[in-house]
Order: sequence, then structure tokens, then C-alpha cells
Amino acid sequence: MSFLELEDVQTYYGQSHILQGVDLEVDEGEVVALLGRNGVGKTTTIRSILQLTPPRSGDVRFRGESLVGTDTHEVAEAGIGWIPEGRRMFARLSVEENLRAAVPNATDVDEALGTAYDTFPILSERQGQRAGTLSGGQQQMLAIARGLIGDNDLLLIDEPSEGLAPQIVSDVGRALLSASQEVSIDVTAGDERLRRHLSA
Repeated sequence: MSFLELEDVQTYYGQSHILQGVDLEVDEGEVVALLGRNGVGKTTTIRSILQLTPPRSGDVRFRGESLVGTDTHEVAEAGIGWIPEGRRMFARLSVEENLRAAVPNATDVDEALGTAYDTFPILSERQGQRAGTLSGGQQQMLAIARGLIGDNDLLLIDEPSEGLAPQIVSDVGRALLSASQEVSIDVTAGDERLRRHLSA
């Protein structure tokens, strides 16, 4: 049994048939990159897993249980996290406040912050800075760090390297590979540089 499995998923936006018979398996501890040009259905695949755009037919199973027809909050409660494209965060809050907001209640906050700062040391240097004043690369690191310290067993990340400098892409790739020891990761990646890091 796969950790995450999509079987013959058919997803539409209105009358537009976007996903046509998608099959996908992700094993526990695995990093999987969904590849392809813009508009081929990478983000729709993630939205179908999350039940934001539920499939009209086919199945999405997590740990053997079907997610089809469940509410999005139930998908999150099952242990699936999402980092959408666009570096969403609380712009007026500090780096540390953003990270603290992502820590589950039962989690040791200091340990979670330590994990975030070990993964992206620049965030430790900027912990008192407002998130909205960070560079684009630093904001993306913060968004990924928030996902990594959340209570997730599977993390879906949409275009994490979009618009980033080469060194930042390298840092993000290393962080995702390192994090895969704790959480399975499914990434949409249109960026060849990130694909190279994830397949290293």
C-alpha cells in the first residue's frame, strides 16, 4: 500500500477536463516532483489531493483511506500540509511569530524553531524582522520552514523555486531532501535547477 495514491483521477474546472486519468504513488519518506510546463495540471493535481478541486471520478487515497468527498480541514487533520505558490505568510508579523503560528499545540516550540533555523540559518539572523520586508528568497524559505514544522506527514509544495536566485534554489533543494527523512514531500517543479537538486 502506498502512502499516497491517486488512481484514474479525472478533475475538471467547469467543462474543462484538466486531469485525465492521473495515476500517482508516493511512498513514505519519498520526494516526488511533478514536472511539466505551465497549464498541464501540476497545481490541479495538488488541489485534487487536498479536495479543493475534488475529482469527478477516480480515487485519492492517503494511508489506504479515500480522501474523495472529505472536507479540506479533514485532509489537513489527516496529516497533509500545503505550501501554495506565492509565499503566503503574515507580512506584518516577525519571522519568529510566523514560525510560532505554524507550530501545533502539542509540539515543543523551541525544538520546532530550532528545526526551522537549522534548515534555513538566514531565518535565525532575521527572526525579529517583519516577514513582509524579507527578500523573495527569504520569504520562500519562511513559507517552507512553516510547512516543515507543522504537524504534517505529507507536504505538498507548489513551485517552491519560482523566481528564486540559483543559490536560494540550491538551499531549498537541500532543505527538501533533508526534510524527507521526516515527512514525505510532493513538489510541483517547473524549474530545471530544482529538479536537479531533488534528484541528486
